[in-house]
Amino acid sequence: MKIHILSFLFLVLFFSCNSKEEVDLIVYNANIYTVDDSFSTANAIAIKDGEFVAVSEDNLENYMAKEEIDAKGKTIVPGLFDAHCHFYGLGLTQQVVNLRGTTSYDDILQKVANFHKEKPSNVIQGRGWDQNDWEEKEFPTKDKLDKLFPDTPVVLERVDGHAYLVNQKALDLAGINNETNVEGGEIVKDNSGNITGVLVDNPMGLIDAVIPKPTRATQIQALKDAQELCFDYGLTTVNDAGLNKETIELIDSLQQAGELDIRVYAMISNNKENLDYYLSKGIVKTDKLNVRSVKVYGDGALGSRGAALREPYSDKPGHFGAMITPVDTIESLAKRIAASDYQMNTHAIGDSANIAVLRAYAKALPDGADRRWKIEHAQVISEPDFQYFSSGIIPSIQPTHATSDMYWAEDRLGEERVKGAYAFKTLLNNAGMVVLGTDFPVEKVSPFLTFYAAVARQDLEAYPDGGYQMKDALSREETLKGMTIWAAYSNFEENEKGSIEVGKKADFVILSDNIMEVPASQIPNLKAEQVFVGGEKVK
Repeated sequence: MKIHILSFLFLVLFFSCNSKEEVDLIVYNANIYTVDDSFSTANAIAIKDGEFVAVSEDNLENYMAKEEIDAKGKTIVPGLFDAHCHFYGLGLTQQVVNLRGTTSYDDILQKVANFHKEKPSNVIQGRGWDQNDWEEKEFPTKDKLDKLFPDTPVVLERVDGHAYLVNQKALDLAGINNETNVEGGEIVKDNSGNITGVLVDNPMGLIDAVIPKPTRATQIQALKDAQELCFDYGLTTVNDAGLNKETIELIDSLQQAGELDIRVYAMISNNKENLDYYLSKGIVKTDKLNVRSVKVYGDGALGSRGAALREPYSDKPGHFGAMITPVDTIESLAKRIAASDYQMNTHAIGDSANIAVLRAYAKALPDGADRRWKIEHAQVISEPDFQYFSSGIIPSIQPTHATSDMYWAEDRLGEERVKGAYAFKTLLNNAGMVVLGTDFPVEKVSPFLTFYAAVARQDLEAYPDGGYQMKDALSREETLKGMTIWAAYSNFEENEKGSIEVGKKADFVILSDNIMEVPASQIPNLKAEQVFVGGEKVK
């Protein structure tokens, strides 16, 4: 009799186990923000073949897994997007002298000298200086560089990527002299009409044409270094704002070979080769690569006074900044891109650049078209122009720009004009969504700094008291959506990622604390403890 009972119990156990669906991974005992339509929460997820197959408010008793993770009450969010960054550029900056955080020109010179002593080369390159962080907030000159490096070209990129400081050797190689003139930027000169060594926007291209291109080995290392930094912070998708065909194909080859796991939304750089190839080829889409947009530069940056303004800079009378791409060219580009399947994503900082681009979009796009074209930065907007965003134009914004620029933005723009700057909530109210990024390596990689800047609008010392222009702060829910589902929508990827829902790619992050509830001052200290792409742990 005992044998029959034991056999019966064995059969019950056998069939109950075999009635369970086998999956690859179960994560349970979690506080999960799904970021679905109702912004619901859950406490367990099951993953199979790289996708979510179950999202539950209860433990998943009907599933059995090869691996289980007890999240121990930790918060889980969808894999985070950086909706505007320079992923490849971030990697390249790891290969040159890092000038971020330098407090003076002499500090720069010391770092450059030390770097060159450790890693001698035929050309010295660096990035990250910002004269606004110095006691004397004026552009540097090349004189000291010329004395230190009379025979070696030196090219030092400003933090925003919109200005170079170069020495005389670099100028000579590029054929730049006092008579050189390039539209769409500035070759800065002193009061005597002599070149200072600072080149803003388009003249930088003359230098780019003569400095050596990175080797393939350097390019691969750059991409891998950038991926490691992004995974450290829970970023699983990056929108790289401007890549050439060669780099896109390198990214694809590394992804296909399993050597690069991060998902890349690649905006092609606006040049003839890229446009002719990709617009005729059409959308390029793989599991981890999406190529369907064109990055266009409208104007320069506010910090280097290259942003195109309707009225002169408040701290530089008679100076309006400049359009990098002429308005008529932007309009013709918009028409050409509108005739393709591609999205147009245009850098616009100043109020003059923004209205020029918005008008070009309005002319090119038929009413009601779901093209999801973006304004990258949308940084300074005249009050009447916000309404253009209500016609399906998506603002792609970088919250840390507000907290980096707030110390001097009013100096540039004046008391009235600055009210339309960094106007995230106003943009959201008009567009129905905003998508968030950092513009790294202009800013730091951390999406937690993005989150903090969006909701608190303060620096890490809690300045200013009460926050900067708080009428345009975002809520935490809006901010998380801007880093997940809204970013996915802006990439035409909302049906495959951006939220934790059945059928979507299993990209998610286990955080060190609850980003939706911790005091705002603690948000910058959050960590991405575990990171998953397609159900595979990458950190």
